[in-house]
Amino acid sequence: MNLSINEALFSVNEQLKIGLIHYSKIIVEESPQMIKGRTQLYQENLYLELQETPVTERPGIKEWRQLWKAFGGDPNRYRHSAESLMRRIAKQQYLAPFHSAVDLNNFFSLQFEIPVGIYDLDAIEGDVKIEVGNEKTGYEGINGRFNSLENIIHSKDALGPFGSPFVDSKRTAVTEATTNALQIFYLRPSLSEEEATKLLSSAGNMFTQVSGGEYEVHILSKENSKVQF
Repeated sequence: MNLSINEALFSVNEQLKIGLIHYSKIIVEESPQMIKGRTQLYQENLYLELQETPVTERPGIKEWRQLWKAFGGDPNRYRHSAESLMRRIAKQQYLAPFHSAVDLNNFFSLQFEIPVGIYDLDAIEGDVKIEVGNEKTGYEGINGRFNSLENIIHSKDALGPFGSPFVDSKRTAVTEATTNALQIFYLRPSLSEEEATKLLSSAGNMFTQVSGGEYEVHILSKENSKVQF
């Protein structure tokens, strides 16, 4: 499988980076109590922090709002997923456990303050491309409605778009039957390549400690706009 990013995106921000983790032979099931407890404690501590610092002033949230706007999107109307999650925490609407893949994905998004998506690799057809949507781009999301991706970065395969920093599609959602997955990290552009690699490796290690299997890390950037696995 080839994964690439439309090089026109770098004209908006030449430091743009997309992190990729390819998981294989994983087991998706109910999260262990250790993860549930750690996630709950993290949310409670984050709630206290957010009483002092508004969500939009968190460094990662703020940087992605600026990037969203730079691509032509409205960050107030269409909030990226990390901001949406954090706003829930600020209202003490803590995230309920779902399954290990989604729970860890949400944890990473909160921890790193960036949008993160995870997809069933066996539901993806052909190569994956990262592009910006137009007025015709969209899909049925896991929120149960059609979501427009106009002026929003998204991932697409041979069948069409399937993921974005906004809301993910129903078609490629990870389930407890998933054994191979693709996780996409919409990294902060200000991160160095070294920092981004450490972040992805940390996430991959934690994910496979819980779900088993193996992982490999890739980064799409201006210097490396196409990878293969």
